[in-house]
Amino acid sequence: MGRKDDDCDSWRGDDVSKSNCRSHIKSGSFKQRTQQPTLEMYNSPGDTSLQIQSPFLLDEAVSADEGVNKTKEGEACEDDEEGHLNYHIGLLMKERYEVVSTLGEGAFGRVVECIDRHKDEHVAVKIVRKFESFCEVARSEIAVLEEINSLDDDNTFACVRMLDWFKHEGHICIVFELLGLSTFDFLRQNNFLPFSVEQIRYMAFEIFRAVSFLHRNKLTHTDLKPENILFVCSDSDVKYNHETMCEKGKPRGPDVKVVDFGTATFDHQHHESLVSTRHYRAPEIILDLGWNQACDVWSLGCVLIEFYLGRMLFPSHDCKEHLAMMEKVLGPIPLHLLKQTRKQDYVRHDRLNWDEQSSSDNYIRKHCKPLKHMQTKSEEERQLFDLLSCMLEYDVCRRITLEEALWHPFFSPLKAQKQPPCS
Repeated sequence: MGRKDDDCDSWRGDDVSKSNCRSHIKSGSFKQRTQQPTLEMYNSPGDTSLQIQSPFLLDEAVSADEGVNKTKEGEACEDDEEGHLNYHIGLLMKERYEVVSTLGEGAFGRVVECIDRHKDEHVAVKIVRKFESFCEVARSEIAVLEEINSLDDDNTFACVRMLDWFKHEGHICIVFELLGLSTFDFLRQNNFLPFSVEQIRYMAFEIFRAVSFLHRNKLTHTDLKPENILFVCSDSDVKYNHETMCEKGKPRGPDVKVVDFGTATFDHQHHESLVSTRHYRAPEIILDLGWNQACDVWSLGCVLIEFYLGRMLFPSHDCKEHLAMMEKVLGPIPLHLLKQTRKQDYVRHDRLNWDEQSSSDNYIRKHCKPLKHMQTKSEEERQLFDLLSCMLEYDVCRRITLEEALWHPFFSPLKAQKQPPCS
């Protein structure tokens, strides 16, 4: 665990997605985990991840402004040799956005917290490195975010909002609303104590609505994971924890937003063969069968189980090991999928080519157990796991859609709450 594998990813790390360039360019909320070896903030598949600072991790994190040039306001800063803008605290960009701190740094560029002087509010600004490959992906990302803003102009769905974009000294800068902790950071800071089923229900409903909105508009996110689902609470709000998320014995709605549209793909666009961070990657992607919006459904199934267990469902760092884990949890991969795969080295005698006597198999037996053995006997958990079994279906033709999932009985209590009272 923690070592890099042949796919250039690491435990809880990130993976190759879109292209070598695109895999590193991310957007969105900028308060993300500070875990080695991949310190990232809301973005990623890409082995080089974003290093972030969280206001709740001051005991672990270095100063947010360490290494930042603190030259006089208005003084020009040249780019460094890696194409990053050498900004300084107090720098005013677009005669509007004043840099107040550094939130993170990654392969794509740096993210800073700014005060928007026009609106007197804090925002996050991603400053992209001045290389054409990164700028090209940034422009693509901006186009996706503009489309989302246009389609959801009243901010009905829980997708991060791009507020503005501009160029500064030749660098593309993207302005986002400033959000709170990622759901992964929340779990980590609570010693991976799982969310309650009621909290999972509330978050899942909002996430499913948001991603279903994307799917209706022919867009696939491709990188859904706990790091890319953020609480809406800001630094000035009360810190979320398992006590404050409850009020008078009932869970308070933990509002979340989906972030990171850096690898989002429209149906008509070219689909790279490899997308998604490894641990949330659907089997059709691993088997090189092609993919569509159903890969988001699989990823969200993995996310919800992680919320329930407090740990990753498939902690793998190898493709065949990952498939073997799936079989341990979900049963054998259907033969017709194995016959169709272009990865024929994964198949032997019409079965997954896996050595059950290997040390890796011992690891799998230790960390994976059948899905049906993970739940208790409560009715709400039975409903949750029934929904999960529909989401973690190998065959995309049989996998539930998010539109269908929103009508699953697991969400009935939320719909009942929204019904008008009886007269």
